[in-house]
Amino acid sequence: MFEQSRYVWQDGALIPWSDATIHVSSHALHYGTGVFEGIRCYATDEGPAIFRLDAHLERWLASADVYGIRMRYSKQELADAICATIRQNGFDGCYVRPICYYGSHSLGLIPDRCPIGVSILAWPWKNLHSGDPLTKGVHITVSRWTKFHSSMMPTTAKACGQYLNSIIALREAAGAGFDEALLLDREGTIAEGSGENLFFVKDNVIYTNDERNSILLGVTRDSVITLARDLGFEVRVGAMTVDALLAADEAFFTGTAAEVAPIRAVDHKPIGAGVRGPATEAIQKAFFAAVTGRVNRYRDWLTYVAAKAAPAAEHRTNTAASAD
Repeated sequence: MFEQSRYVWQDGALIPWSDATIHVSSHALHYGTGVFEGIRCYATDEGPAIFRLDAHLERWLASADVYGIRMRYSKQELADAICATIRQNGFDGCYVRPICYYGSHSLGLIPDRCPIGVSILAWPWKNLHSGDPLTKGVHITVSRWTKFHSSMMPTTAKACGQYLNSIIALREAAGAGFDEALLLDREGTIAEGSGENLFFVKDNVIYTNDERNSILLGVTRDSVITLARDLGFEVRVGAMTVDALLAADEAFFTGTAAEVAPIRAVDHKPIGAGVRGPATEAIQKAFFAAVTGRVNRYRDWLTYVAAKAAPAAEHRTNTAASAD
């Protein structure tokens, strides 16, 4: 997946991909003590544009704060660094993975004396699901694994170690021939996919859940709620049951990696007609029009790479690191 990626931004400087390494004793490797984001950059008529960069950076910084990770760069410096990484790699469209983590000093559980590393990766990545999920949809299964509750871990933080819950559910689903796992919360109601939020449609009303059901509050989820309401749909937010999902006319996942992916079946029960429905298709079209800069109404969701960071901004990120 990384063959076209030539440079990584690491601790204040752009370096060759092969040089972007950390030590095997890094705290994050052993305990998952890091936080990250998933961000997409899309090709537009005005050049590459990052979708909702500000919202992603705010969530990244909030996740770091939850875990006591002291980010040493400002939001603007991080935005400049992301733009520089995309530009240096020559990408028109790509997936961006900023990550902040505890490095090597000791392996006691409290990592306060460990140095904090910050890196930004970028690579071409189409859609999370294989084949043609945007039109045919994905086949999912209700996992036997439960999504952890906010009393166990902060579900609204995007932390590295938390994804073991998703990995074990997705591995089991894929082993049984499904595209994705659907995790329930501890009350038995729907939480989310392994890396996506879930929506379903019934009688032209769109339903989704929120943090009360142990979900990560997705940036794409928030965008789709806005798009759906702007299209004239009623959107209701609350707990969702599996029975209600199985009786739905349509269902779809949202996420940075998955974008807007229809769900054609749950276990062996088709959703609606078992194909992408009209509401899902309308939301998909609105979403891709917005992210590619074809709708002025959502222009403030885009950060244009060429306009965001000049060479002086790249120099500022380098000097910030050397002064730390």
